[in-house]
Amino acid sequence: MFYTIADLLAQAKDYPSIAEMMIAVEMENTGRSRTKILELMEKNLATMEQSVAKGVAGVTSITKLTGQDAPKLDRYLKEEKPLCGETLLKAVRNAIAVNEVNAQMGLICATPTAGSAGVASGVLMAVRETLNLDRKQQLDFLFTAGAFGLVIANQASISGAEGGCQAEIGSASAMASAALVCAKGGTNEQAAQAVAITLKNMMGLICDPVAGLVEVPCVKRNALGASQAIVSAEMALAGITSVIPPDEVVLAMHRVGMQMPSIFKETAEGGLATTPTGLRLAKEIFGEENQK
Repeated sequence: MFYTIADLLAQAKDYPSIAEMMIAVEMENTGRSRTKILELMEKNLATMEQSVAKGVAGVTSITKLTGQDAPKLDRYLKEEKPLCGETLLKAVRNAIAVNEVNAQMGLICATPTAGSAGVASGVLMAVRETLNLDRKQQLDFLFTAGAFGLVIANQASISGAEGGCQAEIGSASAMASAALVCAKGGTNEQAAQAVAITLKNMMGLICDPVAGLVEVPCVKRNALGASQAIVSAEMALAGITSVIPPDEVVLAMHRVGMQMPSIFKETAEGGLATTPTGLRLAKEIFGEENQK
């Protein structure tokens, strides 16, 4: 078992890949067979595929606060030439799709949370076409993401209620970025650098859901998280490193989360939730009495 990124990198030297190490850790911690663990991860992957497809086809949330943005991006992809490149914009589209399905109360795979489920799945569904990833490589992507997510969860937090949106979207983006580095053939150390680069750039991100619902601004933050994951991975693959070591970045994020006022931690008492429009929407959804 590993509890820091430094431990992860050291122990991974004894395995063909971080993914294989994570599988071994799961076998040890759960007592499940390798076959069962792969079967469960395959189920997660299939759920991701289904949620992306459903969201791209078009869904609307029960509150009607969110929905139908993934199809807009899909049409844009087909009809225009994206400024930021096709792969990146597909990841953005996919991330929105998954979280629109989540807001519609559909089935998604929490990665690491429901509110941040679009990031890793969005990136994976986009890059698997670009990189021609086979099924095993796609599963490896998820195991690798899980390994880094486990460290972040143990050292810091993956909960918006505890550490702000930096702990949810930030962690999801870091996980996806590290997994992407490995999927593209980068080193384990480069994957760790991608984590540091991502978390540094998303540090301090507050959790301010309008009406307390995981819709606004959550859906669009997944989109930006997916783009951050890809950009961070490209930077790390280019050889760019973080001046602050990955583990220190994770701990810094944790300290920021602990110092963050409660109004910015999923309470809907600050940020966008308290704008005139945010307050009006909350009253329209829940009524005047529940807002007193």
